Amino acid sequence: MSHFSGQSILFIFLLLFSPLVFPKESVGQNTSPNVLFIAIDDLNDWLGVMNGHPDAKTPNMDALAARGVLFQNAHCQAPLCGPSRASIMTGLRPSTTGIYGMIDDNKIKSDNPATSDIIFLPEYFKQQGYHTMGIGKLFHRHAPEGLFDESGGRYKGFGPLPEERFVWDGFGGENYGRTSTDWGAFPANDSLMPDYQSVQWAAERLQREYDQPFFLAVGFLRPHVPLYVPQPWFDLYPTEELAWPSYKADDLEDVPPVAHKINDLPMMPSTEWAIKSGNWDDIIQAYLACVSFVDHQVGQLLEALESSTYADNTIIVLWSDHGYRLGEKGTFAKHALWEPATQVPLIFAGSGVPAGKIVNEPVELLSLYPTLLELTGLPAYDRNEGHSLVPLMNEQTQEKDWYAITTFGRNNHAVRTNDFRYIRYEDGGEELYDHTTDPQEWYNLANQGEYQSQKEMLRKYLPENNVPWNTHSSYTFQPYFVEQKARNE
Repeated sequence: MSHFSGQSILFIFLLLFSPLVFPKESVGQNTSPNVLFIAIDDLNDWLGVMNGHPDAKTPNMDALAARGVLFQNAHCQAPLCGPSRASIMTGLRPSTTGIYGMIDDNKIKSDNPATSDIIFLPEYFKQQGYHTMGIGKLFHRHAPEGLFDESGGRYKGFGPLPEERFVWDGFGGENYGRTSTDWGAFPANDSLMPDYQSVQWAAERLQREYDQPFFLAVGFLRPHVPLYVPQPWFDLYPTEELAWPSYKADDLEDVPPVAHKINDLPMMPSTEWAIKSGNWDDIIQAYLACVSFVDHQVGQLLEALESSTYADNTIIVLWSDHGYRLGEKGTFAKHALWEPATQVPLIFAGSGVPAGKIVNEPVELLSLYPTLLELTGLPAYDRNEGHSLVPLMNEQTQEKDWYAITTFGRNNHAVRTNDFRYIRYEDGGEELYDHTTDPQEWYNLANQGEYQSQKEMLRKYLPENNVPWNTHSSYTFQPYFVEQKARNE
C-alpha cells in the first residue's frame, strides 16, 4: 500500500490547526454515544490524506482522518452500489446472501433464507434504544420503508440535469444499458444540489434535543456520475495541471477471459476513447471537482455537529461503497476486482476513538457493523460475518491475519492481503499481483511457478459458501451477469 511523502507531518499539522475540534463541552448528553454515519457514493482513494491523486483537495475529510483513525487499506465487499450497501447493512457477505447485483431496498429480506430475519444495522440501533434518522443514498435507493424513525428520503436520481447532455455520444461502442456518465459545470450554485439539501436537513436535527442517543445517517450522491457540480469546484482544477492515473495499454493481455467479460461495459468510456477524444483531462477535472464539492458538504455537516451539544459524545464513521477507476485498467467505471475498484476511504473519529492514527492492514466494509456496536458499547450481533476493527484501532492485536474479500458475481472473488491481491474466477481463472513491486497491478503472476505456494495460502481465505443469485437481485447492464444468473437459476 502506497503512502504519500510526509504523511505523518501532515497529520500533526492537521491535529494542531484543524478547526474541527473534538471534544467540546456539552450539556444534556446521553450516556451512550451518538452515531453520525456518513456514506459517500463512488468515492475512491482520491483524498489528500490517502494520496490517491496528487491534486486532490479534501481538507475536511483529511482533517477528520487526522482526528481519528484512517484505514488506508479498506476494501468493499462488492464493486457495485447495490450489493456493497446490502452487505454493509446486513453484515453478511454477498456470497452468503446471493445479492450479487442491484436489489430493491424493500426486497433484501424477501424470499431469502440468509436475510429473512436479519437485523439491519440502523434497525439494530433502533432496537437498542436509539432514535434513528436518515437521508440520502444509504441502501441502494434510500432505505427500506419504515426503517428510520425519521426519514428525509432521497432525491430521485443523482441531481439536477441540464436540458441537453454535455458529452455522451455512446463512447464509440455498443451500448449495453443506459448510463449517466457525463461531466460539466452544472447547476448554477450548491444550494440546488441534493447533497447540500441533505446537509441542511441533518444540521437542523443536530440542533434538536433528544432524550435518547441518536443514529443519524447521511448519504451523499457525489462523486457518482453524472459529474455535475457548480463551476467554482471545476475552477479548483485547471486541466493543464492535472496528473493522469497510471495506465498501460496492454495491461489486460495477461488476464483470464472472464475478466474481460466482466470489464465489458461499453456504456462507460474507455481509456483509449478518452485519450483519442482528448477527454481524459476533463473527466479527471470533473471527478476531482465532485470530490471537493462533497468534501465541502461533509465539512458543513461536521461543523453542524461541532456547534451542537453532541460534539463530545458522537462517533463518526465515513465510508464509500466502492472505488472508481479513472482510466486505470482501461476504463472509467467501478465494476472490477482490481484495486482501483475495491479500495475505499474508511474513517472513524469522535468519542472514544484514538486520534491521528493510520492503519495499514487490509480491512473490509463488512466490519462497519460490528465496529460501531463495540464503539457504542452495544451487545455484539452474532449474525455479523465481519470483525470489529476496535482492536486494530487500539493496537491490541497482532495475532489475526487481516485480509479483505471482494466479490463480483457468484464465485468471483478477490483477496487482498498486505502484500498481495489474488483473484479467482468462477471458471478457475486466476490473477496474482505483488503490491510490494507492482502497486498498479500490471503484471499477473498467477501462472509463474514460484508463486504457487503463495496462491495456495491465499485460497484459504476464499468463501466456502457461494449461494446462487438471489431472485430479487440482478445486474442487467452487464451481459456476463445476466448469463451467469440464468445459469444459476
